[in-house]
Amino acid sequence: MFLTSLTQKAVSVFHDGMLMSMSCKPSSFSIEVRLFTGKNKTKQKLEALDLRPRYARGVDRDWRGRTMEGDCCSSEGNKKRVLVTFDIDGTLIRSSGPSSNMLHGQAFSYAFLECFQIHGTIDAIQHHGQTDPIILVNTLAHYGIPSEVAEEKLPLLKSKMVEYARANAKNVREGLEVLPGAESLLEALSLMENVFIGLVTGNLEEIAWIKMEGLDIKKYFSVPNIGGFGSDHMDRGHLVKIAAERAEKIFPGGFDLRVHVGDAPNDIKAAEFGGALAVGVCTGIFSEGELEQSSSGGAIVLPDLCDTKSFLKLLGI
Repeated sequence: MFLTSLTQKAVSVFHDGMLMSMSCKPSSFSIEVRLFTGKNKTKQKLEALDLRPRYARGVDRDWRGRTMEGDCCSSEGNKKRVLVTFDIDGTLIRSSGPSSNMLHGQAFSYAFLECFQIHGTIDAIQHHGQTDPIILVNTLAHYGIPSEVAEEKLPLLKSKMVEYARANAKNVREGLEVLPGAESLLEALSLMENVFIGLVTGNLEEIAWIKMEGLDIKKYFSVPNIGGFGSDHMDRGHLVKIAAERAEKIFPGGFDLRVHVGDAPNDIKAAEFGGALAVGVCTGIFSEGELEQSSSGGAIVLPDLCDTKSFLKLLGI
């Protein structure tokens, strides 16, 4: 089977010598499939197909093994309690211009200089999707510092980064901007009493919230603020679990659904490792194909976060 043409409302697919036309009904997330056979292209209606993911239609199982309905209610008849966590860089915000992500980048450079007298930059290595501690160790390795030496110095390195960020927080907006659609989605989620919003990011915790505050989107996150951060663990895979554990302590009662949204393959892997639904967005440096390949099969990949209604409907909230 291969795709021969695609429009917003119709798709043509060639399969086993037959041309199938599929007309889409966006409002119902369904398509009608017709076969075209022979020279006269006789039409034969086959069936209506539901295009929604399995968890967004009918009944499926959430991360706890409970029954998930296709609406906003749990099996007990109450509103489904949902924890949504977001990565930051490339997901909610992006670097821009000659001062790209200036505060964060300079915090790294300050730590290198203070701890090892190295005039270095993280731009010397490929680091997208990695946690700050791993970036520290790998960048220092690039400059000749053995990994074991850098790891021993991690507490000091991280404290120096935070020290710099605090002292220069007024410059946080330099080279950063909120991605289209991100603020509208955060605002919509924040208005839902059954939805809890947090961060799961490789950023050190204090630097993460400095960014959110400086870009005026911290106000949309649940209070007390919750999340998993690079200051908690070097391995991003553990951060989704850490965020969930913290959220359940602060907001007792558990969650019917946990979701993590990110732009990198490591975000997809971390979400699935941590028992959350993985939602990838193609707003960073990684393609749709790269995000899909990083998943064990259950991830959803979106072009961006611009369609708030579809995002909420997709999650059944």
